[in-house]
Amino acid sequence: MSVSVFPRLEPRLSSVSKPIQYVGGELNSTVKEWDCAPDGETVRWALMYPDAYEVGLPNQGVQILYEVLNERDWIVAERTYSVWPDMEAIMRAGDDLGPIPQFTVDAHRSVKDFDVFGLSFSTELGYTNMLNALDLAGIPLHAADRTDADPIVLAGGHAAFNPEPIAAFVDAAVLGDGEEVVLAISEVVREWKTEGRQGGRDELLRRLAVTGNIYVPRFYDVTYAADGTIEAVVPNRPGIPHRVTKHTLMDLDAWPYPRKPLVPLAETVHERFSVEIFRGCTRGCRFCQAGMITRPVRERSIKTIGEMVENGIRTTGFEEVGLLSLSSADHTEIAEVAKGLADRYEGTNVSLSLPSTRVDAFNINLANEFSRNGRRSGLTFAPEGGSERLRKVINKMVTEEDLIRTVSAAYSHGWRQVKLYFMCGLPTETDEDVLQIAELAKRVIAEGRAVSGRNDIRCTVSIGGFVPKPHTPFQWAAQLDHETTDSRLKQLRDTVRDDKKYGRAIGFRYHDGKPGTIEGLLSRGDRRVGAVIEQVWRDGGRFDGWSEHFSYDRWAEACAEVLPAAGVDLDWYTTRERTYDEVLPWDHLDSGLDKDWLWADWEDAIDPSSDVEVEDCRWTPCYDCGVCPEMGTEIQIGPTGQKLLPLAAV
Repeated sequence: MSVSVFPRLEPRLSSVSKPIQYVGGELNSTVKEWDCAPDGETVRWALMYPDAYEVGLPNQGVQILYEVLNERDWIVAERTYSVWPDMEAIMRAGDDLGPIPQFTVDAHRSVKDFDVFGLSFSTELGYTNMLNALDLAGIPLHAADRTDADPIVLAGGHAAFNPEPIAAFVDAAVLGDGEEVVLAISEVVREWKTEGRQGGRDELLRRLAVTGNIYVPRFYDVTYAADGTIEAVVPNRPGIPHRVTKHTLMDLDAWPYPRKPLVPLAETVHERFSVEIFRGCTRGCRFCQAGMITRPVRERSIKTIGEMVENGIRTTGFEEVGLLSLSSADHTEIAEVAKGLADRYEGTNVSLSLPSTRVDAFNINLANEFSRNGRRSGLTFAPEGGSERLRKVINKMVTEEDLIRTVSAAYSHGWRQVKLYFMCGLPTETDEDVLQIAELAKRVIAEGRAVSGRNDIRCTVSIGGFVPKPHTPFQWAAQLDHETTDSRLKQLRDTVRDDKKYGRAIGFRYHDGKPGTIEGLLSRGDRRVGAVIEQVWRDGGRFDGWSEHFSYDRWAEACAEVLPAAGVDLDWYTTRERTYDEVLPWDHLDSGLDKDWLWADWEDAIDPSSDVEVEDCRWTPCYDCGVCPEMGTEIQIGPTGQKLLPLAAV
């Protein structure tokens, strides 16, 4: 039995910031009996998005798994989030009973009491928060030190496609879609518990590993060559697969989650209800890990989208609905979806939004449908590269004329603000490529003033540093050092500010290059990086995704202290270009992408004489990336012939 820590917590809530985030009881949350199974063993999950409540609660992935698990009458699933430093201090100080452990917000049970502690990582900068949660929970940091009394620590999310930097801390990692896998894991845990936990923790992990979809780092040995590179990653016991494959959910219509989205008690980063209208992307942007690892494209039907929107509005009271995907305007029936939903909710307070729109997929009719209820927010487009040459390198096939034509249409139809997103530090980039961003923004303002006849036209330029990611053609690329990144961004900022005609109309947002350098270390690191993460955490590292908490010096000092013993350093992991023959830390983790295809695409990218474009295979013949034959999957797109029902307006 697990006892609620809330009686110990409640008297202390008045002394922390935003105490509401620790209370729980949100609309559509679930609290179940600890022993809920009608017969046999109950399986218990603590689910964590390793960030603050305001960031973690809206996370779609955790909400979906929370609901999928709790629908089973023999599973308990509760949520936990990272606590702020003021609450951490109170929990560590504790009371007469000792420290207050990491707790769930649903029934305030100790995370240590659960069978599985599942963490979803969308960014590697959450790793120190994971270590803090483990320590607060009283769970040994290192997987090797855990006993049968400790939960299985399980990583998922996009960062789990290279979990090697946290291999010492997690018991297992799941690659790919989680809806079906979490239920399969629960079945294995239930069977093991029913059989009296035979063979202990090691046997449970073995049963998970032999499924082929769950990576258990302890069952693989890594050897290193004299130059610091990896020599081999091999299983260390019989029956363990040499490669672990990702799981792909092939019928999104059969999984219309979340059915009952959580409504937060405190303000969060996204105050809306979101529907994922399709999963995957085959545009072929060479920098984009999300587009590569989520293949193939699988669309939800227009009927299911309509039902999910209607149900979400009814069960939450939210008045904004976001239609999510990696490129939402690419849905084959997006025009019908937009018109159908706009018709249904015209005259109500419900507004619709497309948070992700490509320049070459945008059209005014679509934008007008989504703003029909009078809410006309700014439009965001992502050219990514400042020059046409650089956009060809990254396979972002958007010309300057495409962009100008699109923003011209928007400004002429009443929009006053456009946001453009770019990256700095892309392979083969020069100072001139970055300065071209300023010229592009000026053209956007000039065009907006010309077609609208107004001077209150705005263009915001937002720039992020490029971080090479595993399972992409750029996984071999050298990352730009933070000094050069900052120098180029300063040149760009000064160029914009010095322009008397357009400077004041152009907003400029960017982050310095240092956080990107550390993200690069973590995204392409191997097991030796785990000691760096632990050192940073022990030195006070928390909330590294937040600029006010991030310390580059803390990370650099930990690297200088830990890595030389292995003959490597921070630059070795970040600014060094890899070769085809090098064994990459994630080569034994199969995303379905053919390594030879990725390498050929990388060579095409950096070859100045190459003009090879990778078209979207939704509309062109297959270009052999490997996913569909390797994974036994296929692209699923419309038109389906279905209609948005009911047709009557609300």
